[in-house]
Amino acid sequence: MKETFAPLKNDLLLRAAKGESIPRPPIWVMRQAGRYLPEYHEVKGNRDFFECCRDPEIASTLTLQPVDRYEGLIDAAIIFSDILVIPQALGMHVEMIHKKGPHFPEPLLSPKDSQYAKITRKQIDISVDLEYVYKAITLTRQKLNGRVPLIGFCGAPWTLFCYMVEGGETKTGQSKAWIYNYPAESKVLLQRVAETCVEHLALQIAAGAQFVQVFDSKAGELSPSSFDLFALPYLRYISVTLPRRLEEMGLEAIPMAVFAKGAWYAVESLCQSGYDVLSLDWLHDPEEAVRVTKGRITIQGNADPSVLYGNHVAITEAVEAMVKGFTVGSRPWIANLGHGITPLVNPENLRFFFEEIHRLTAS
Repeated sequence: MKETFAPLKNDLLLRAAKGESIPRPPIWVMRQAGRYLPEYHEVKGNRDFFECCRDPEIASTLTLQPVDRYEGLIDAAIIFSDILVIPQALGMHVEMIHKKGPHFPEPLLSPKDSQYAKITRKQIDISVDLEYVYKAITLTRQKLNGRVPLIGFCGAPWTLFCYMVEGGETKTGQSKAWIYNYPAESKVLLQRVAETCVEHLALQIAAGAQFVQVFDSKAGELSPSSFDLFALPYLRYISVTLPRRLEEMGLEAIPMAVFAKGAWYAVESLCQSGYDVLSLDWLHDPEEAVRVTKGRITIQGNADPSVLYGNHVAITEAVEAMVKGFTVGSRPWIANLGHGITPLVNPENLRFFFEEIHRLTAS
């Protein structure tokens, strides 16, 4: 039975993604539900990070915290979850180590690894394995009561591949060793992950997500030619296959965003990759990005997250540069950071960031 939800009261994000005329740019930030908020730590308590993800009530509560704190200042909620739930669903063990990040005790060593065969051949039912994500999304949509849209997401195949073979955030060179020593086997694994991403996004949308983003946080590790071989085809697979899957499920397509961090050379390719929104990191000049994209795609971004460690003067200057650059285009844009907000940011600095965007873009 299809869920029914309250009508959306603020649709700025969805309209911007479609290129429609809007009174001001919508605002949200990556990782806005998380560790920088004291209320996050109060709710999380001594629970493991993934334990919070797997509890729909807790995940929902954490998702709503920034919406409540910054009422009237942000235009979307993003579900509290993690990109690494997909490797977990594929059978890999992932731990979240305090102050160190994700860790795979048994990363993929080579295509001869028994895990490789299991991952690439094993049939999984992601609707069961990741049911907690979909329950959290439905519960959050109900609690939001139409206040703002809810964003779902997944990691991009290349980024998830890196974690699965590197074993965590540490760059051991294993991901490059794989693609240069085992290109065919790497592509098999990437395709398997891409197919899982499509199903995960489709089920998030069925549960109530109204906008989805694909995070290719490790894209900048690749050369332009390697990006074209090992990242871009799988990003395109998701953008092409997801609408077909939604049609099969009797669901309408929704806006899709792609974030290829560090892939400054791929803007042209990403404009033609089938996504509605291109999320940019802070290494892009806003005005240059508008020039290159030529109104073909909605731009999202892109203030340096570290500016939130600065004073109000620095934050204002960053917002002014972003607003000045992005508003030269004919298409609306979405205000965001150039990557996720970092854990030690003062929440009031983020509030000021939001307020400055409102002040400088008020019609």
